[in-house]
Amino acid sequence: MTTTRVHHDGLLRFALKLDGVSSGGLGLLALLLDLPTGLPRGLVIGLGAFLVAYGVGVFLLGLRPIRPLVAVVVIGNSVWVLDSFLTAFAGWFPVTGLGVFLIVAQAVAVLGFITLQVLGLRRSA
Repeated sequence: MTTTRVHHDGLLRFALKLDGVSSGGLGLLALLLDLPTGLPRGLVIGLGAFLVAYGVGVFLLGLRPIRPLVAVVVIGNSVWVLDSFLTAFAGWFPVTGLGVFLIVAQAVAVLGFITLQVLGLRRSA
């Protein structure tokens, strides 16, 4: 019998919890601060609310990782990184210098989460 629950997963648990806390924290900051990023405030509020909910979900997944759900998080994070770079550089919005910096910085952090999550999945296989 196979199981989808992950065993010996200290790194994976850490990576998911860190992703959850960071995502939730960024979401709260987006909701509380109105930084001059050049992004529409409604978009920032929507993303902030999403990040708070996502952060809670990913943190809870970090308590008891399930392999298929972790794979969904890795794929979602990968899409987030791609979309972040497109948002920063594709000209969709009149993003300010501060906006580009913040968008790229959080995308690089998410790349770090992806790396840790994939390593954790491999180590726990």
